[in-house]
Amino acid sequence: MNNSSLPLVLVSHTLPDGWLDNLENHCRMVIGPKDANELSTELENFLPEAEGLFTLLTINVNEALLSKTPKLKVVSNMAVGYDNVDLDACTQRGIPVGNTPGVLTDGTADLTMAIMLAAARRIIEANLDARQGRWKTWSPTGWLGKDLRGATLGIIGMGQIGSAVAERATGFGMKIIFSDPNPDLVKAEGLKAKHVPLETLIKDSDFISLHIPLTPETYHLINEDTLKRIKPTSLLINTSRGPIVDSNALIKALEGGWIAGAALDVTDPEPLPQYHRLFELPNCLIVPHIGSATWNTRRQMAERACENLIAGLKGRQLPYCVNPEVYNS
Repeated sequence: MNNSSLPLVLVSHTLPDGWLDNLENHCRMVIGPKDANELSTELENFLPEAEGLFTLLTINVNEALLSKTPKLKVVSNMAVGYDNVDLDACTQRGIPVGNTPGVLTDGTADLTMAIMLAAARRIIEANLDARQGRWKTWSPTGWLGKDLRGATLGIIGMGQIGSAVAERATGFGMKIIFSDPNPDLVKAEGLKAKHVPLETLIKDSDFISLHIPLTPETYHLINEDTLKRIKPTSLLINTSRGPIVDSNALIKALEGGWIAGAALDVTDPEPLPQYHRLFELPNCLIVPHIGSATWNTRRQMAERACENLIAGLKGRQLPYCVNPEVYNS
């Protein structure tokens, strides 16, 4: 709808047909390209008039951008994470920021198990060998991998996604231990999961899976010192945020045999340059941030982001707000 009386919303990326239908009759939209790592020039021209921003994780909503948006009422991030948004700057301006929690849980937990299994059983390596003629015959020692049954899975961050991974891993016969900064808030009664200190988890786990947000405290939590304390037979899985793992330290660990391998849905930087060293390592499985990449999950994320946006434009409290203190000022 082109009704000039409606508020203007900038949508950072082109989304599939139907995903933004809920915004009809609530706003005018200017929509960016399908793939973008920064706000397009066309959208930047509309910043002075924008009352709403609908963003993805690749768009930095920082002080420089906010200074160009005097009419901005709401930022709606189509993601659970919001480390691309300067929350303090938004809160100081009275701008609520929304995210899309809950709907990513199953998709990300499924992907975690998928890449854990793929790394454990060397699926990608075996597939390439079969395709490229290195599969000559059945061999009793060919492409030997790791068993999940009886192995210890250490989960760092036992929120909704971590708990969903624990539930799935239990079905594979894994022993679950976890570390969480707020263990009293973890609802793990039916999961047969044991809370342990982070140091214990790092030392005792056969698989380590990361499910924590990116904060100043978790940045490079997995670093050279951490990696040296992981068992050399263990696998590291990251489906949370790339910068939680120090990429340079991970390269050293994989090349030096400090750990057996890694499976990454997220990286630092993201995306990785085409010829990044991690791509060259056979014991490192990398997929392009597809934890939530199912049609159902992404559609629900878009719908939830639309709910936040509409509420913010109308001056109502966002149903999924990450800086609720903005309403106390």
